[in-house]
Amino acid sequence: MGRRFGSGICRARGLNMLDLMIPPIVAGLVILSIHTYLGLHVIARGVIFVDLAFAQIAALGATVGFLVGVEHDTPMALAFSVGFTLVGALIFSFSRLEETVVPQEAVIGITFVVASAAVILISGFTAEGAEHIAETLTGTLIWVAWPEIIRMALAYTIIGVIYFVFRKPFLTVSLGGHDTPRARTWDFLFYALFGIVISFSVPVAGVLMVFSSLVIPAVVAFLFTSRFSAALWIAWAVGTVTLVTGVVASFQADIPTGPLLVCMFGLAMFVGLLIRFVVRARPGSVMHP
Repeated sequence: MGRRFGSGICRARGLNMLDLMIPPIVAGLVILSIHTYLGLHVIARGVIFVDLAFAQIAALGATVGFLVGVEHDTPMALAFSVGFTLVGALIFSFSRLEETVVPQEAVIGITFVVASAAVILISGFTAEGAEHIAETLTGTLIWVAWPEIIRMALAYTIIGVIYFVFRKPFLTVSLGGHDTPRARTWDFLFYALFGIVISFSVPVAGVLMVFSSLVIPAVVAFLFTSRFSAALWIAWAVGTVTLVTGVVASFQADIPTGPLLVCMFGLAMFVGLLIRFVVRARPGSVMHP
């Protein structure tokens, strides 16, 4: 229980609350920096639950590693997660077929359900199964350490540079350009990098916040604009305000950070929908910057 309730424990130890809030806020901003970009692609592709499936696949990889004796938060645990997500990337890149009655979202949903069931089954063979499942869902953001934040930032910077360099073919394929040369290769590269990002995010943020921070800011952004570049700035702004507000509120009220952040992101979407209704914005279809 102590891993999910932070501020009361911190006050009992006489620590400065601001110093304790900074690491989870910075970690959350690092995660948001690339999640919002990926979220826009997810919405454009119409594969809303692919990030949830990837998050659960990464959790499955970590769970398998845990079963065979790999410690949490180690390079080997990360390797298990990345390995499993690369298999997921292969599945998702080859399941995007134009001439089929089976939508890709069905394959993604099946993958998520099977991965979730496998996590529950495998966790049952470990002494800390229930705690492990809870942590995969809600994460350990409140306890994140600076070395882990630095590793995430470095990994996301490298991946972000790759996404930037190949931004045109990635966006073209996301917007439906299936006849793009080597479209399936671009799909696999996109999903492979996506899976690596999620492998770093899940141990810190948890499956629920990974989904919320990736999809909800993008949804809010596309409520007001159809331009990808403008949507990215809006998504970053929405995510940043929501994250900082949620972490501060969690410390002040001494309640679980992960679940509160998910609820805050949900509230942000509700506010976005309300504003959209009031201003009657009509952004249209997603387009290139």
